[in-house]
Amino acid sequence: MSSTHDLPAQHPAARSDESWETDPGPGPGPGLLRMPPQSMEAEQATIGTLMSTMGGAAQRYFAEILETGIAAEEYYKPAHAMIHRAICDLHKAAEPVDVVTVAAELVQRGELSKVGGAPYLHACIQAVPTTANGPRYAEIVRAKAYRRAAIESAQKILQYAYSEEGDEADVRGLVEQELTAIVAGTPGLRDAPPLVDDIYLDYVAELEEIQNGRQLGLSYGIIDLDAMTSGMHPQNVTVIAAQSGVGKSTFALNAAVAAAKNGATVMFSSLEMSSTELMHKIVAAEGSLALHHLTRVDGLTSEDWKKVERLGRELFRTLPLRIHRPEHASLRDIESAARACARKDGLDVLVVDYLQLVEIEQTRNITREQAVAAVSRGLKNLSVDLKCHVIALSQLNDDGMVRESRAIKNDASVMIKVERPDMDEPESPRAGEVDLVIEKNRFGPRATVSAAAQLHYSRFVNM
Repeated sequence: MSSTHDLPAQHPAARSDESWETDPGPGPGPGLLRMPPQSMEAEQATIGTLMSTMGGAAQRYFAEILETGIAAEEYYKPAHAMIHRAICDLHKAAEPVDVVTVAAELVQRGELSKVGGAPYLHACIQAVPTTANGPRYAEIVRAKAYRRAAIESAQKILQYAYSEEGDEADVRGLVEQELTAIVAGTPGLRDAPPLVDDIYLDYVAELEEIQNGRQLGLSYGIIDLDAMTSGMHPQNVTVIAAQSGVGKSTFALNAAVAAAKNGATVMFSSLEMSSTELMHKIVAAEGSLALHHLTRVDGLTSEDWKKVERLGRELFRTLPLRIHRPEHASLRDIESAARACARKDGLDVLVVDYLQLVEIEQTRNITREQAVAAVSRGLKNLSVDLKCHVIALSQLNDDGMVRESRAIKNDASVMIKVERPDMDEPESPRAGEVDLVIEKNRFGPRATVSAAAQLHYSRFVNM
């Protein structure tokens, strides 16, 4: 969710007086009764979510609602604006926010009866279908408010033009003023991009850092791969693609741990493996323990147990790596968890395993290819928004093409295909090796990097 600019001050976004309900029309004659754009359901759900998410895992939705940029003035119903102000003031004062504290705050302001009393606060909470969609409800409220502001600007222009007041320059000035104000308040609108002259000095400083070797990205854990790609950089996406069983999850987990061991904050979101399965792989790779010994009865010796215990003391206690298992396999769940990580400790690397398993909220009939493309684009936008690097895993078809969507490769900065010569030829002289085929590389040449596949330890290592 991107943050948005406030609506222009001269365009009140929330009014419920008679003037909103009567459209005077462009000329003489009786006005038409028209209801301005608004959604009472979305307003109640937004308020209700804010009063329901201050405890437990749902607390992240409170911050995500505020991140939309929603303001009290954007509610159509004045009572909702009063409640929103009370909630925000409690939050700024580091006070808990729930139906009891909000009611008490409104009592102090002399506004509880104006909003409908405590029963109405409870009604708002009951109106919430799911707190996970709180940010979306806020976006709906903002969108309706913007439409009301646009209508008011248009009405001002129409009324002045029909009034015959002023001259042509006055009309032109009002039109320019109103349109400029309403465009400036467009949700998501950004300032004009900088001129190259404005960024030249920063570019030279960054170029010097690169040339002196101080601007390398985070390591994938394979030296030759880092040399070809300059490592993992913020706001970029690496796609790791392979057929099932080749080892793309192992490679991605190796890269996640390597980045975390170098101090990067990492979130590994797995839709395929449980946290226990992922921990098995990390322990096997970092402790040089056979993976199949970890997963069978009495597979570990006393020395093996010492290795496991040592990893807990020397690695896991300080490793900034979070394991995320989305409840509903949805893109929104992954985005929410990533934003929560970014707020708490920052987020440098997000790994999603894997793209074709991620679901999106489908509001219309779309093809499977369009759905996967939407997930790919969503992760790319998230990398830019959070200024993190995203590693997105993808399945390959038998013909070596990315499964279900060409957009995956288009959105990637780097695309790496994982191939093992011994998959189809067990007696291959290259058994135990893996090829990391760099099919797309915005930071260097296309190339093939070879590494050793020690899959019994669930790891790929430098040759």
